[in-house]
Amino acid sequence: MDWKLELVVVPVTDVDRAKEFYIDKLGFRLDVDHSAGEAFRVVQVTPPGSACSLTFGVNVGGGEPGTLKGVHFVVEDIDAAAKQLTAAGIENSGPQHFVDGKMTPGPDPEDRDYGSFIFFDDPDHNSLVVQQVKQSVR
Repeated sequence: MDWKLELVVVPVTDVDRAKEFYIDKLGFRLDVDHSAGEAFRVVQVTPPGSACSLTFGVNVGGGEPGTLKGVHFVVEDIDAAAKQLTAAGIENSGPQHFVDGKMTPGPDPEDRDYGSFIFFDDPDHNSLVVQQVKQSVR
């Protein structure tokens, strides 16, 4: 039996600010923006090429804004991802890799899958990670 992760709830304080960040800055696709009065709104966005979406809104999920940590987005080119983040005005760590258990600036010198990372936050300080994987894992 397959167990597919298809949705991650992102706790946010300002739905419109989050929507702008994920759609306008990161380039995610808007799937849903639905409200039922002032007490409920759900926005769902999907990263390009992903089968897993993010959702946020008013009375969606129960987490506190800024508590989501370590969600990984996978890209084939870590340097291109760094350029995209920087061009969008998103503060980020730039490519990094592990040396003796510590993060070190620059992409993995051996260009290995799962070896290069970029760290950044959304406007609510939810911590997100970009990881380079060139070969398909599916």
